[in-house]
Amino acid sequence: MLSIANLTYRVGGRTILEDCAMNVQDGWRVGVVGLNGAGKSTLFKLITGELHNDGGSISLSPKQKLGQVRQDMPETDDALIDVVLAAHTEMAALWKATETEEDPNKIADIYQALADLDAYSAPSKAATLLQGLGFKESQLSEPFSSFSGGWQMRVMLAAVLFLEPDFLLLDEPTNHLDLEAIMWLENYLISYPHTMMIISHDRELLNKCTDHIIHVDKKKLTLYGGNYDAFEKERALRTGLQQKMFEKQQAERAHMQAFIDRFKAKASKATQAQSRVKAMERMDLVDAVIAERAVKFNFPSPEKIPSPMLTIQKADVGYVEGKPILRGVHESIDNDDRIALLGANGNGKSTMMKLIAGKLGIMGGEMFRSGKLRIGYFSQHQTDELDVNSTPYEELMRLMRNTIPDIAEPRVRAKLGAFGFSRDLADNKISALSGGEKARLLFAFMSFDAPHLLLLDEPTNHLDIDAREALVQALNNYEGAVVIVSHDPTMLERVADRLWLVKDGKVTNFEGDLEDYRAFTVQSRREEKSAEKKAAQKEKAAAKAEPVKDVSPKNLNELKKKSEKAEKEIARLTAEKDSLEVVMAKPDFYQNKDKSIKIQKEYDGVIAELAKQEEIWLEAQVA
Repeated sequence: MLSIANLTYRVGGRTILEDCAMNVQDGWRVGVVGLNGAGKSTLFKLITGELHNDGGSISLSPKQKLGQVRQDMPETDDALIDVVLAAHTEMAALWKATETEEDPNKIADIYQALADLDAYSAPSKAATLLQGLGFKESQLSEPFSSFSGGWQMRVMLAAVLFLEPDFLLLDEPTNHLDLEAIMWLENYLISYPHTMMIISHDRELLNKCTDHIIHVDKKKLTLYGGNYDAFEKERALRTGLQQKMFEKQQAERAHMQAFIDRFKAKASKATQAQSRVKAMERMDLVDAVIAERAVKFNFPSPEKIPSPMLTIQKADVGYVEGKPILRGVHESIDNDDRIALLGANGNGKSTMMKLIAGKLGIMGGEMFRSGKLRIGYFSQHQTDELDVNSTPYEELMRLMRNTIPDIAEPRVRAKLGAFGFSRDLADNKISALSGGEKARLLFAFMSFDAPHLLLLDEPTNHLDIDAREALVQALNNYEGAVVIVSHDPTMLERVADRLWLVKDGKVTNFEGDLEDYRAFTVQSRREEKSAEKKAAQKEKAAAKAEPVKDVSPKNLNELKKKSEKAEKEIARLTAEKDSLEVVMAKPDFYQNKDKSIKIQKEYDGVIAELAKQEEIWLEAQVA
């Protein structure tokens, strides 16, 4: 159990959390929500001990193992699956000990400990986690250092899930995942057997995987029962009652103040007036429900142009001549289309967006655009290209002057205001803006000239739940066409009415909704896994069929050592197998259920390891 009492934390003279109290029971699945900057990640760092509180206490059950995704990337060339397996330090140390220990009794104890940890099925479990998060079976043996930061974060997520800690902390676990991996993660977390806390802006993840919500707001932690939708309903009810109480109390205070002002100078009423002053001082004031900085988006509607606004006919597109990423693309976009691009990362969704945006030419086929077509393009990477030493006002003024040389200041500020930029915020340096504010600035940039088509490539990465809701409403009110790539299922379900699947170098219409796509993804994973397994078996068989090659004396010596080591292991494991079979053959073996299950489990592990060592020995002999 997690217990928080009178928790206070300050940084640089600013109070982040103040006098907070809360208990999380074992087995709870808790979502942590709040505006960006409210203190959600700070709370996690206080729980793990990375930060130290200024007051109060945080305590966990003594034997509880805490787990979170590592943020520091290991510098290693180890294979992906080995990085995941190494996360279980106890298991890794035991396997290492099997290579050096010579005492038979100690060796037996080590293998018993490995069996208790279910170590023999560990590689299979690690592989399942990595493949669920988007890695192909052929990639599991590739070096960790060869992957980008986003893919390395997936490995770190697989590592903490592999550990299966008693108390799992996940801070925005979907940030580096595509829609397909998010769908897999949702299903995995739904059946997670221990306590879990998740910081997330993904409404669907919070609805499916949590049974309690902690709201971090105004330096306080408030616990709600139920998932995110239940939290929103209860919070709306609470804030509504609070506002009514505040208004009633303010009316009462105004009435009392009017009496005081009217009669305080009259001797006959002075005592009563003074009594009311004291009564006002004693009143336990209820705070008003201060409207949070509600983010609003407003995409200007364009004038109508003929439909279809854009047509692509049997086009090939890519970055290297003769090596197209997408082939035979044959699609069109109408004035009122709402299209979502589906497909795993790396299949070409961003390539398709760049083609539509005109940032990438075609290698073959044809493409037609309406002569008046204006396109607004949002890319998740554009925030890195902003001039951080400029201000939002200066940048938008510069942009708008390219089309309207004599543009006036009020028009520029009005455009910024439509995306939540007050005068003060518009005059701030871009370097001081949060990730969400930079995203909103890009929305203002892309839509200032009322484009006919909005292209949105992962628009929600830096937006909290309230901002995502505002974006959904703005897109549904927008009168142009929208093409969107997003890993937020809620966004896609509420905005898109057409689905294009980008897969295996093709773009096709997907018939069905996102639930159908979930089922399609599961089936596709099974088919891909089966195909990879068959290919690996075929390759292995072909390798065994190859003629014997000349072997150098050095390699021959290494093979001899490998063979001898495998022989020793086979002898030891065979003896252990025989010993266990003697025990299992006794008439009273099944009388003690727990003991019999444990021995059977150990026996299965020995059989699996024996098969592995026999294969190693055979490979050494064939070579």
